[in-house]
Amino acid sequence: MSSANASRRTVLTGLTGLATVSAAAGLGIVTPAAPARAGTDASARPDRGERPTVVLVHGAFADASGWNRAVRHLQHDGFPVVAVANPLRTLTGDAAYLTAVLASITGPIILVGHSYGGAVITNAATGIPNVKALVYVAAFAPDQGETALALSAGGALQDAVAGVPVPAPGGGTEVELSIRPQEFRKVFISEVDPTTALAMAATQRPITLTALGSPSGPPAWRSIPSWYAVSGADRAIPPASQRAMARRAASRTVEVADASHAHFVTHPHVVVDLVRGAARATAR
Repeated sequence: MSSANASRRTVLTGLTGLATVSAAAGLGIVTPAAPARAGTDASARPDRGERPTVVLVHGAFADASGWNRAVRHLQHDGFPVVAVANPLRTLTGDAAYLTAVLASITGPIILVGHSYGGAVITNAATGIPNVKALVYVAAFAPDQGETALALSAGGALQDAVAGVPVPAPGGGTEVELSIRPQEFRKVFISEVDPTTALAMAATQRPITLTALGSPSGPPAWRSIPSWYAVSGADRAIPPASQRAMARRAASRTVEVADASHAHFVTHPHVVVDLVRGAARATAR
């Protein structure tokens, strides 16, 4: 066996071990919320006036273009929108990057995070007064000390990723994870056809093992109201874990029964509806 293959085997063995650590300490399974509406209507739009800026943060194995359909609907409603390119390197660094982006925005902000992007907004928004709402879309909403790996334990994603050793900033080696192309549709976005899934797999953004295994800091959802869209057919973050995180954060919750993990791509109206609700609820 080559040294690269040996390193990969070591990495994946370590990933599996990390994933089994205290999967959801203190989290209970809750009753699913009512299904989300399939579409939107004009009456659901917030009153015209100052619109909060909507900042969208993608997670691992995706990029900012996945928000495109939601962006078009939000812009049609008059919301300023920023779709951030999440670095996916370290939780602390990614949150600091987002905090810097938020500092450049005047006026109220609604932060939206998908998957690992939820952990980033949870850390970045703490102490920022103009962030008025957090919106989680099949996302991690960790408490202090929790990791994304632990909160996703029990999902199929951890058996579908491959690790590649890459140089780390400052020296040494980091491990970069991506979903194997043949597994991408099954574990990430089952609603699209196989050809589309393969194209998405080819353009996915890898994430480091460090980012997924880093303990979270003080959570912004303790002081900022939140909304949560649960993916009922998620194979990456177990739906039970999503419901429990939403309940713990006192999020206003909807559930899309047949949605896969990446329903921010395939069900953009769910995202838009949650943003509209958050904008109405937090309007001055």
